Amino acid sequence: MELPDFMSYANKFSQSDFVEKISRVAKRAGSKLVYAALILFYTLQSNKTSVKDKAIIVGALGYLISPLDVMPDAIPIVGLSDDLAVLIYVLKMVWTDVDPEVKERAQKKLKDWFDDEEISEIDTLFE
Repeated sequence: MELPDFMSYANKFSQSDFVEKISRVAKRAGSKLVYAALILFYTLQSNKTSVKDKAIIVGALGYLISPLDVMPDAIPIVGLSDDLAVLIYVLKMVWTDVDPEVKERAQKKLKDWFDDEEISEIDTLFE
């Protein structure tokens, strides 16, 4: 799958829209998508993150939030696959700079929506 120009979605991002979207689609989206989104969201909030990385993260999270994307989220099963692809792509770009505390915070937040078995899926995040 070819990735869309997710940076054009940077203006779609807001913290409140992100929280609302994740809360609404968490179970349907799956733990991998939610974990990737949370890591990017928490990394965005860190003062250790470069301006360049923040700009890329805002584009990816804006793409996630936007109802207008390559595969509309309302399409069962495949609707969120493009969102996951964008999040994973950006997460790979910034992964070496992600603070271990951010990963831990994201894992703890997953427990709001997923059981331990579902959370174990994040072990294969990049597969």
